[in-house]
Amino acid sequence: MGRILRSMTHTPLPLRMTRYDPARNMARFYALSLEPTLFGEVMLVRNWGRIGTRGQVLTQTFAQADEATEALNTLHRQKARKGYRALASQ
Repeated sequence: MGRILRSMTHTPLPLRMTRYDPARNMARFYALSLEPTLFGEVMLVRNWGRIGTRGQVLTQTFAQADEATEALNTLHRQKARKGYRALASQ
């Protein structure tokens, strides 16, 4: 699996993933995005929950864009191993 983002030189699109398991009545989403802050840092924004809800949000701020990108890639790999799949529109 390759890297999702290499740097913040281009505005990254949110990475949206879903996981379905009808046998367990599971329909979840997980979204990741990188956002610049007013102080020159980069914020990793995570949003997750059941499809059809607003879900929960967690933010984490990084001093360097490379650190934020690596954290995003790590979370993407972890979620892919758990069965989350990127939406086709990406």
